[in-house]
Amino acid sequence: MKNDRLVVSKVLVLDDVAAHFEHLKAFCEECGLVGIRPQQRDAASVMAILRSNVDLGGIMLYERFGGTAGQGLALAREIHAARPELPIFLRRDAVASMAGLDEKTAAMFRCAYTLADLQQLRSSLEVSIFSRVYPNELVRGISDFTRASLETLFPLCDIDTETPYLVKDRLIYGEVFTLIAIDSDWCRGYMMFQASEEAVLELLRRAGGPEGEHWTFRELNNVLGELTNLAWGSFKNRYVGHDNRGERGQTQVPIIINHQRGFISFGSDDPQLCLKYLLRERHRPEAAAVPIFQRFVFNLNWSPDEFRENPSVESLVDAGELELF
Repeated sequence: MKNDRLVVSKVLVLDDVAAHFEHLKAFCEECGLVGIRPQQRDAASVMAILRSNVDLGGIMLYERFGGTAGQGLALAREIHAARPELPIFLRRDAVASMAGLDEKTAAMFRCAYTLADLQQLRSSLEVSIFSRVYPNELVRGISDFTRASLETLFPLCDIDTETPYLVKDRLIYGEVFTLIAIDSDWCRGYMMFQASEEAVLELLRRAGGPEGEHWTFRELNNVLGELTNLAWGSFKNRYVGHDNRGERGQTQVPIIINHQRGFISFGSDDPQLCLKYLLRERHRPEAAAVPIFQRFVFNLNWSPDEFRENPSVESLVDAGELELF
């Protein structure tokens, strides 16, 4: 599997055999995976990570993680109970199968593999994490116009964009959440922005201009609402053509939100596209960057083969279809 994707996926690597680290690291890089590991190799530390706001595409677990036989499987039960949406890939010592595991235990894993033959893991990753292809041109375009929108709304900040990635979890980051529908002939779903209210509000108070110190959560809501509108307008102008959407049946599914758990479900198991933007105050470079997350879930229709970018004015002039006045 050659990694020519612009989009990657973060996986939690729970494998504490030091001799295999370089092998697993090379495999992750080859497959477009960003591997992260807990500092402490114990169940409590792992579960603390999973209760945090770490976006993940899946988990790679060694059956003897923790040092004793059966300890990795016991941890898998805790993980599966807490985050059942995350695929778990089980590394075994002897057999690349679920042999010897009872049916309930085997059902927790997407596949079992050994380091001697990683083809089964590769195939399972394609089905479980990279089952949805996001065209590179689309991802670059989204990143570019969203960054431009952020620069407009936060003119005193530098905007960094991390590598876009796929997530399988359904977590909500922070307290502020915007949601807007996207509908075209090749995709239907939602775009979201998620942020920490206090962190962004403090940023606006320090870098929001002369009136910033008086801003409250209401002004914050207005800024993030404007960000959503700007990004949605750019998406529509760039990627949504004139089509016959009105002639199609408009299928809908329930959206379920659990505020206490920080959880949202759109009725789809497909991986979501996530982009993370870091806002840094230009006049206070020592200050911690403030993250804003952007997610896309095309749960109602996804036909990337029909994806087309609308022609720009410049391209129409170059083609002779328009002339400058």
